[in-house]
Amino acid sequence: MNPMAPFHFLLPLIALCFLLLRPLAAIDGADDPLYIDCVEQCEKTGCVGNRCFQHCKFSSDGKPIDGPWYMHEPLYLRWKQWDCRTDCRYHCMLSREEERTKDGARPVKYHGKWPFKRVSGIQEPVAVALSALNLAIQFHGWISFFILVYYKLPLRPDKKTYYEYTGLWHIYGILCMNSWLWSVVFHSRHVELTEKLDCSSAVALLGYTLIQSILRAFNVKDEATRVMISAPLIAFVTTHILYLNFYEFDYGLNMKVCAAMAVCQFLIWAIWAGVSIHPSRWKLFVVVVAECLAMVLQTFDFPPYKGYVDAHALWHATTIPLAFLWWSFIRDDAEFRTSYHLKKVK
Repeated sequence: MNPMAPFHFLLPLIALCFLLLRPLAAIDGADDPLYIDCVEQCEKTGCVGNRCFQHCKFSSDGKPIDGPWYMHEPLYLRWKQWDCRTDCRYHCMLSREEERTKDGARPVKYHGKWPFKRVSGIQEPVAVALSALNLAIQFHGWISFFILVYYKLPLRPDKKTYYEYTGLWHIYGILCMNSWLWSVVFHSRHVELTEKLDCSSAVALLGYTLIQSILRAFNVKDEATRVMISAPLIAFVTTHILYLNFYEFDYGLNMKVCAAMAVCQFLIWAIWAGVSIHPSRWKLFVVVVAECLAMVLQTFDFPPYKGYVDAHALWHATTIPLAFLWWSFIRDDAEFRTSYHLKKVK
């Protein structure tokens, strides 16, 4: 078998990823005069059709009567913090989409987002459920790895693991769980803060996994060398996160940066899987190819089916089995390297 075969196989996929990342022109339903008029009327009357909202009632000075409406809801519902404008926009969007569907028109985005249907105040219920499942899988994978290296595999006389990448994978597990936690929060309620937290945690995870791929594929063990490799990448990722949060939240730029980091590590892992004699390299190759295909899926942008499932939700679904397989590879790698070190000791 040609050791570079995985690399050649990924080239068409990578080219397709960058091709699909080109910005596409889109119609924003928020510019529709009928939608604008609906929102304006709702904010004045507190009603959309026959549906009226108590929190759109204002006093003569323009302040909500009896304070924010959500303070009068049960405690477990107060986290939503919908106000009059957001509720008017939501119900006007649904009303306008019903009219467009009757006219045979395709759904459009409103304020840059597809018309999702809420469930108990959750904006994207399917994406939230799938993000929570990903969080659970990451937690299970990290705990199983922890039990393996500290309780099932032999330890050094100083009680440290023989596996030289233990600490790096612990950091990876924590960053993964953090990323999926904020994904749950963001898809539950889209506001500027939750969007930035979700985006920043995803960028941090991608930057770290790129570092991890370099250190593991090139078998970097020396701490000084690890720092020299990691420092410039950490500086770049930190600068990018600060740029997004405090200068300009450029979604298009962020997509390109994330895609570039993902493609770099895909190439590193694919080439390493091709030239390595690792017994579980097939798991690595399956994950890399599947992740690349999933990234292509992520670039497609279609309206949510029945108002619930869009391309992003489907991408969340694909990452669940891949995360399970990936942690399986990590455990196999720990056993492989531990066995290698034990043979050297004997």
